[in-house]
Amino acid sequence: MADKTAGLSNEEREAVKQRAAELRAQEKAGKSRAAGEQAVREAIAALPDDDRVLAEGIDRIVTAVAPHLVPKTWYGFPSYADENGKIVVFFKPASKFTTRYATLGFEDAAQLDDGDLWVTSFAVKALTPETEKRIAEHVRKAAAG
Repeated sequence: MADKTAGLSNEEREAVKQRAAELRAQEKAGKSRAAGEQAVREAIAALPDDDRVLAEGIDRIVTAVAPHLVPKTWYGFPSYADENGKIVVFFKPASKFTTRYATLGFEDAAQLDDGDLWVTSFAVKALTPETEKRIAEHVRKAAAG
């Protein structure tokens, strides 16, 4: 276990390096949808089986219910941004930081505000018809923000 008082963990340092590489790659390739789709496909393909199945399903759902969101990677995560380039929704694989579950997260651009308290992320263990329906509902609401 990493010493939390010593700064960033190895996984966190790696994520920061990945983000810097993503920004350099985006500058070279431009910020096109095709470049983002390719980056997301590559990120998903590199995941271990359990995470890959979840990421592929979430990619399918986001693409179907919010086709206007632009795929891109963000700290190595498959992510989807609005027309201003702001991340709306992202998938954080369990393997990324060796956690017990993957996470479907929503950033500020999602504007899921609901009074003084609202959900900004969900633990995802499996895609079932029920979880897919719930994910689609949240993505649809987030993408409308």
